[in-house]
Amino acid sequence: MTTRPFRILGLQQVAIGGPDKAPLRKLWVDVLGLEPHGTYRSERENVDEEIVVAGVGPFRVEVDLMQPVDPNGKPRVHDPALNHLGLWVDDLRAAVTWLEGQGVRFAPGGIRKGAAGFDVTFIHPKGNEQFPLGGEGVLIELVQAPPEVISAFDTLAKAAAHKP
Repeated sequence: MTTRPFRILGLQQVAIGGPDKAPLRKLWVDVLGLEPHGTYRSERENVDEEIVVAGVGPFRVEVDLMQPVDPNGKPRVHDPALNHLGLWVDDLRAAVTWLEGQGVRFAPGGIRKGAAGFDVTFIHPKGNEQFPLGGEGVLIELVQAPPEVISAFDTLAKAAAHKP
């Protein structure tokens, strides 16, 4: 294994699906108090979602409340209900190249703009013969961190390294 040319900086999002996002919104926004941040709809990805956030600043975490555009279509964004986890990465292109070299399988679609406007790609939930490493049943989104997240991470990591 060679030196990893990227860092995972933290959790960017959790995506939760249901047949209807209204009950998800009632729990996450009305009851738990997360703040609405935006919406995203894609026929190609079969998703209609509301983006809500917890926390503030560069380390706030999105909770994407998703329902399928077509309940019989694919991908099935509501099955399983915990659809995927998103991780901030400081160098997405280097990560993809290196991870493929380690045998990690990526979902079709390559690097593209995600719902929040950042470049993203997905590690497939299952490996295959050519790429035997997958998410072991979990879809994992790698998200290119913007400069302010990378800077905040570096500042906090430096401060933590200097504490006794």
